[in-house]
Amino acid sequence: AFLLLPLIVLGAPTDEPNLTEPPSGACKRCCDPLDSSTDAPPLPPNHHHLPYPMPEVRPYINITILKGEKGDRGEPGMPGKWGKEGPRGERGAQGQKGSKGQMGTAGDSCKHQYAAFSVGRKKALHSSEGFQVLIFDTVFVNLYSHFDMFNGKFYCYVGGLYYFSLNVHTWNFKETYMHIMHNEEEAVILYAQPSDRSIMQSQSLMLELQENDEIWVRLYKRERENAIYSDDVDVYITFNGYLVKPSLD
Repeated sequence: AFLLLPLIVLGAPTDEPNLTEPPSGACKRCCDPLDSSTDAPPLPPNHHHLPYPMPEVRPYINITILKGEKGDRGEPGMPGKWGKEGPRGERGAQGQKGSKGQMGTAGDSCKHQYAAFSVGRKKALHSSEGFQVLIFDTVFVNLYSHFDMFNGKFYCYVGGLYYFSLNVHTWNFKETYMHIMHNEEEAVILYAQPSDRSIMQSQSLMLELQENDEIWVRLYKRERENAIYSDDVDVYITFNGYLVKPSLD
C-alpha cells in the first residue's frame, strides 16, 4: 500500500499510451483555435515517446529503369602533354638478312701522291744536225718508275706543283746550249759561253703539271756548236725533280 500511493499521487499512467492522442502538455501556437477540430489530421507520432524503435525508411530507385540509350561519340579532345621517356627496352632478336643492294658508282682510281726522280749521265754529248733528247744512264732515285730511262722523259702521273733542276759540266772552248722542255714547249734555257776553262752550270724551276705531261732535256742542234762534258769515272750531268704539292682535284 505504501508503494502504490506515490504512483497515484504523481499521476503515473497505468494503461498503455494512446498513439492517436497528443500529449496534454503539447505546445500550441497562439493563432490556433482553442478547440481543435476533429477534422484536423492527426499529428505524426513522436518517436521519442514510442516504447520501441521505428524502422528507418530510405527510398530506393532502380537505376536500370532510368538509364537511357547510349549517345553518340563525342569529338576527340586536345592531345595531352608528352610523358617522360620510358626505360630502354631489351634488344630484339636479329632480323633476317636483306636482299643485295644495287652496285654503287665507281670510285676514283688509287693514285700515289708522291713523285721523285734523280738521274745522271757519264758520257759526253756533242750537238748534231738536229735536236737531241738527253738520255741518262745512271739512276739515283726513280720513285714508282715515273722517269722513263729509255726515252729520257719524266711522265706526270700525279698532277700538282713540281720542282726540277739540271746540272751539267761545260766543254772547253765550246758553247753549252740546252733547254728543259715541258711537253713540246721550251720552259727554261741552260747556257754557258765558250771559255778556255770548263765550269759546272745549273738551272732550276718550278712547274704546275697536269696528268700525262712530259718533262725532258733537249740539246740544241749544230747551228751553234755546243757540247757537255762527262767521263766514265764521275757523274758530271744530273737531272732531278719531285712533287712539291699535289693538286686538290
